[in-house]
Amino acid sequence: MKQLTVFIENRMGRLEEVTDILSQKNINIICISLADTTEYGMLRMIVSQPAAACEALAAAGFSAMLTDVIAVRLPHHFGTLKKLSGALSEKSIDIRYMYALTSGEDAAIVIKTSDYELTKELLSENYELLNPVDVYNM
Repeated sequence: MKQLTVFIENRMGRLEEVTDILSQKNINIICISLADTTEYGMLRMIVSQPAAACEALAAAGFSAMLTDVIAVRLPHHFGTLKKLSGALSEKSIDIRYMYALTSGEDAAIVIKTSDYELTKELLSENYELLNPVDVYNM
């Protein structure tokens, strides 16, 4: 699945500019994460049309890129995330970041790791990986 990452200055109205551009192109934001520093923010999003969103934002002067991430459905059971993170640790896979994704009755996360292919292979054995169509249509 493709994640849209946008670097934005940490100033009033900048997030509104990004969302306005996406709105004008009829691009839906499925989930969003914003982390900031004193000078800039890193906006990570799963959107309905990742390539079109990246192009539109780049044309408007934003630094935007697409990154491969994995969406994983997690049942609401005690210890589920611990089990997932433990399985990755056992294979020396580093979790770079993750954030929540709504997926109906179960929980879900978007995850970026140090080894995309091995993570996909490992997690697909015990977890349901969400495909882009399902996520984009949420």
